[in-house]
Amino acid sequence: MKWEEFIKVAGDLPVIDTEILLTGVSSPEPVKVQISRWHKSGKLIQVKRGIYLLAEVYRKVKVYEPYVASLLKRPSYISLEKAFAYYGLIPEAVPVYTSITTKRPGRFVSEIGVFDYRHIKDSLFWGYESVNMNGQTAFMAFPEKALLDLIYLNGMNISLEYLKELRLQNVKKINLDKLFKYAERFKSPGISLAAEVVKKYVNSYKDEEKIL
Repeated sequence: MKWEEFIKVAGDLPVIDTEILLTGVSSPEPVKVQISRWHKSGKLIQVKRGIYLLAEVYRKVKVYEPYVASLLKRPSYISLEKAFAYYGLIPEAVPVYTSITTKRPGRFVSEIGVFDYRHIKDSLFWGYESVNMNGQTAFMAFPEKALLDLIYLNGMNISLEYLKELRLQNVKKINLDKLFKYAERFKSPGISLAAEVVKKYVNSYKDEEKIL
């Protein structure tokens, strides 16, 4: 397959999954060899084995990084600090895309970003929604689940001081009723206590806003 032919087939794809792309191809091995050569020459960017992006100069579609995160490990959803940044709950930009998965944890580092995956048991894999940009669908934790995921995975005793250091803002986006319903589903006294601390922080933050 020549590069021009490959571009005709893959040029409109935001992400190239070679397993899907080569489905039905009678002789996939020669194409795989070409893909490897195009990667080495810089025409393709490898995000993980079998997953590529066209180099920016050849790209017709803007890549939505959360969509890439959803493809690299399935099932998964973005959570923790990256979800906080998405909802504007913290002031800083977060360069690492941290996702929750029921599969093995892992990390993929590429030219388009760092994608980190934290493992969680099947019974706690919930509390997220689909988000879409330019036809590319990803999965994002709700603010309340992102907070509880952080507490659960980091195994720390959450205090008001810690939440202040986290610089949580725009706390009106945190639904306390949903937070406590989610906390109950964890069936953990520690998570329930942490939810109470988050409630105190949210209420104190709202009181400070009223004063200002």
